[in-house]
Parts: sequence; C-alpha cells; structure tokens
Amino acid sequence: QVQLVESGGGLVQAGGSLRLSCSAFARTGGGFLLGWFRHTIDQAREFVAALAWSGGTTYYADSVKGRFTISRDNDTITVYLQMNSLKPEDTGVYYCAAGSPRPYNIYYNSARRYEHWGQGTQVTVSS
Repeated sequence: QVQLVESGGGLVQAGGSLRLSCSAFARTGGGFLLGWFRHTIDQAREFVAALAWSGGTTYYADSVKGRFTISRDNDTITVYLQMNSLKPEDTGVYYCAAGSPRPYNIYYNSARRYEHWGQGTQVTVSS
C-alpha cells in the first residue's frame, strides 16, 4: 500500500504564499500520477493540480493557473504545491493523491483516477 503524508498547511493572509509537501513512504515513482485535490465549502474533492511522474507533465485547474505550481523531487519522492497570491476562496483541506500507472492520463482531474490519499492539511486564507 502507498502511504502519502502532506505537510505545509497553515494560516496566511490574502496575497500570501504557502508550499505544501507530499512525502511518499512507498514506491510511487515511475508511471504514477500525483495529484492535489481540496475540500472547500463549495466543493468536495475539487481538482487543483497533477503531475505525471514519468516525464513530468503537469496539469492545473483553471482557478489556480498562474498562481500554483506543482513540482517534484525525484531523490526524495516528494511532490510539492507552491501556492502564491492566495485568495480566501482557496481555503480548504488539501489532499495529496497517487494514481497507479495507466496507458493514459486523460482522467487526471477526476478523484476516481487516484487510489491512494494522504490525510490532508488545512489551508486557511484570511481576507
């Protein structure tokens, strides 16, 4: 079983920045798809960003393009979410998720694509 642990959440004022980390304690490299989702007041399991480990292709929700960046560290098997220009509507519990290798990643923005989930980390953005 893949274990994912998120960290880096906290309280920040609007316009500020946070960096979330997702550490893997089992093999998640290779053809795995790594994603970030969030639970907000308005949506459950809202897609935020994803990264295909093999090749490094990234995907973003329209609401975070230009503000958030997903990246990886191959040596530590860690995925990051750098969040800049945060808005109050970004408030929520952020989850890291991993999806098993598939021939394609067309469903990168669907929670059903991912089999493994972290415990979540709270992000609160004040106005």
